[in-house]
Amino acid sequence: MTEQRPPLPPFTFETACQKVRLAENAWNNQAPEKVALAYTIDSQWRNRSAFINGRQEIVQFLTQKWQTELEYRLIKELWAYTHNKIAVRFAYEWRNTENQWFRSYGNENWEFDEHGLMSKRFACINDLPIKEHERKYFWSMGAARPEDHASLSELGL
Repeated sequence: MTEQRPPLPPFTFETACQKVRLAENAWNNQAPEKVALAYTIDSQWRNRSAFINGRQEIVQFLTQKWQTELEYRLIKELWAYTHNKIAVRFAYEWRNTENQWFRSYGNENWEFDEHGLMSKRFACINDLPIKEHERKYFWSMGAARPEDHASLSELGL
């Protein structure tokens, strides 16, 4: 039996927004093995200059990411969608081991198979050093962003 990860294509505005929020919540939970289940077995990624292929490499990549990007909190926002593709913009805050805070901004292009699994993910990301008092994300670590928390647009990001 083939895995399914609703909502499934073809996407509507509502289901594309739902897919984006589900992805955001999963990444904020920081469980690499669970996150990887949203991708096809042979999923292809480009993340900055890293090329990642398949779930095993996704798990390795995310494990390393969350060991170096501490206190990670992410907000994603739908930018555009078609039948089986979604484009998002995002910003996340994190600090390194020297306690330097960053806000990382970027865009992702996603392609899904007919079962709602992401087969391709292309991410462009830029890091902006920020001071601790410039942070905007304060919900509990490892938890989903609260429903009443401001979106990227509402935060002016």
